[in-house]
Amino acid sequence: MIKVGVTGSNGFIGWHLCRFLELQSEKFELIEFKRDWFNDNNHLDEFISNCDIVVHLAGLNRHSDDNLIYDTNKSLTKKIIDSCVRNDYKGQIIFSSSIQEERNNIFGNSKKSSRILFSNWANESGGSFHGLIIPNVFGAFGVPYYNSVIATFCHQIVKNESPIIELDATLNLIYINDLVQQIIELFNTETNDKVTIIHTDTYKVSEILNLLISYKKIYFENGQIPFFNNQFEINLFNTFRSYFDLNKLYPIKYKNNVDERGNFVEIIKLESGGQVSFSSTKIGATRGNHFHTRKIERFSVIKGKALIQLRKKGTSEIFNIFLSGEDPSYVDIPIWYIHNIKNIGDQELYTIFWINEFYNTNDPDTYFEHV
Repeated sequence: MIKVGVTGSNGFIGWHLCRFLELQSEKFELIEFKRDWFNDNNHLDEFISNCDIVVHLAGLNRHSDDNLIYDTNKSLTKKIIDSCVRNDYKGQIIFSSSIQEERNNIFGNSKKSSRILFSNWANESGGSFHGLIIPNVFGAFGVPYYNSVIATFCHQIVKNESPIIELDATLNLIYINDLVQQIIELFNTETNDKVTIIHTDTYKVSEILNLLISYKKIYFENGQIPFFNNQFEINLFNTFRSYFDLNKLYPIKYKNNVDERGNFVEIIKLESGGQVSFSSTKIGATRGNHFHTRKIERFSVIKGKALIQLRKKGTSEIFNIFLSGEDPSYVDIPIWYIHNIKNIGDQELYTIFWINEFYNTNDPDTYFEHV
């Protein structure tokens, strides 16, 4: 069991890293860290001494005071190194630097100088260190106006605002899931290296914005799942979906065509293919209690009454959504939301499920946990 501590565990990269480490609990034990421990040597020393690996992600990216960015990031680095020295720590430290190192700005300089300090510590102590040069990262739950332009665009489009392109730059990008996987793979490498994380995609800002605008039209206005040309577009759509307000958006009502024969409802128009399934659920029974990290899934109740519950991984708030076959509606399940469906009616529940990829027993992307 490898003991891993993550500073900045509530930040964008840290949150995702911790969630993926939890999925591999047979390999990794996640050691708790709280930000105020930077100002408490006893807690900081206890944290460092309990870790085999420390992934240092905490820091300040943006602030009106440039000096505060530099001083804060250097200070956090020095506090970790001082604790390592006090504890004679010889484990591994992984530090998130940035491509901003090359641009000679305050943030980039703070990252570069911190990386050099960690490297010097590793050389002197016999510890192991990786300084990651990370390109532009995007993914679910990024903070708008802070983490990335993609986070900002998604937030603005969902809020019916009009994004403005200040500079139509070409961005080298990596999806958060891919970055986290590369970080975890470094756990088995004991060197003192600067590691350049290779980007997986390259797009202009305008190309990204055009895709997001098309997603809004296709998804919100037409009720369709877009056609995806590549994995980047799937990742971008999942990122876009993470900004939806579940309380305001769902359930979305179908058009119910009624005549003397009965009723007819178009469940979904498949631009992107996938798999449609049907289930019946006995009175009082519950299905699900799992979550996905990449799949797009839609639940549609066509007969009976159902309670769908959703809870974002790592949080306690539960969203209760009620669906009925008498008023046909659907719910799309966001990634990283644990979900279930329960028959709360007095007859058998009929549900149609759609998911954007076929079930693969070797790679199911299905993780069981109670809502």
